[in-house]
Amino acid sequence: MSNVWNGNGTRIRMCEVGTRDGLQMEQRFVPTQDKIALVNALSHAGLAKIEVSSFTSPTAIPALRDAEIVMREIERVPGVVYTALVPNMRGAERAIDARTDELNLVMSVSETHNIANLRMTREQSFASLSQVIALAQQAKVPVNVSLSCVFGCPMQGEVAQADVFAFAERFAELGVQGITLCDTTGMAFPAQVARITSHAIKCWPAVEFTLHFHNTRGMGLANVLAAIDAGARQFDASLGGLGGCPYAPGASGNVCSEEIVHALQCMGYDTGVDLDAIIAAARCLPELIGHEVPSQIVKAGKRLDTHPLPADFEAIRERALARDRRAA
Repeated sequence: MSNVWNGNGTRIRMCEVGTRDGLQMEQRFVPTQDKIALVNALSHAGLAKIEVSSFTSPTAIPALRDAEIVMREIERVPGVVYTALVPNMRGAERAIDARTDELNLVMSVSETHNIANLRMTREQSFASLSQVIALAQQAKVPVNVSLSCVFGCPMQGEVAQADVFAFAERFAELGVQGITLCDTTGMAFPAQVARITSHAIKCWPAVEFTLHFHNTRGMGLANVLAAIDAGARQFDASLGGLGGCPYAPGASGNVCSEEIVHALQCMGYDTGVDLDAIIAAARCLPELIGHEVPSQIVKAGKRLDTHPLPADFEAIRERALARDRRAA
């Protein structure tokens, strides 16, 4: 029987992506100093990695047009990896100049999604990212590659596992430090997650695999547990459950950082995260972005958070006890 239900102190590394994957989807521009303060708060909450921003064209993603300033001015807490998404050579040069700890490169294993999202074929993306990887290695900056649509494409449906593993193999051969298996639009289900995760970890043991799930169809936590059972130890999650995808109408955001940490800590896993600290950070989000966040922990609190007794509780109890006395 699986022991996934008993964490027994197993270390799970949490990677916060809300400051990039979440904020890039928001209509309201979060002021630069507020972004810096948010990253600093998350840094002190014990997260293993924070995806601070995206070094993309400011016209493409205006919400993150202040990437350089944010990356340069955040407080660097020892032990925390500060990563950023970079789409091309120019983005990589900007990120390296801003002292980014790790470059996160993205392409889709779905040909349809890659063309729609990146305006390139998969082979064109691979050729472009290969050049970025070479630049990063020359600068001695680690590289992670996020493979989108590993578990399904919102436009073409199923994605062949052979395609997923072929690109994982090619990037591993280029010497990347990590690969993220992304459920870009929330199409993954637990049995599929277990199968793909276990195969990837077995085939490329030197690669640091991260799992990236969305909760679009309500299977986010189940997929996290399936991945843990298959050997995964690192996960992306987004503060407040922010995020989404323009190619998945109605899609909800990424799995929620505080919800995943809360669940894993209840089960005995060691996330290294101060749960109260990230809940406090999540509760600041509505004011920053102008609307409520999906997080159920923000709404309901932790499972053992207690609530005030009814104002007339003592009177209710006295009436209940009086019935016993009369019966006697």
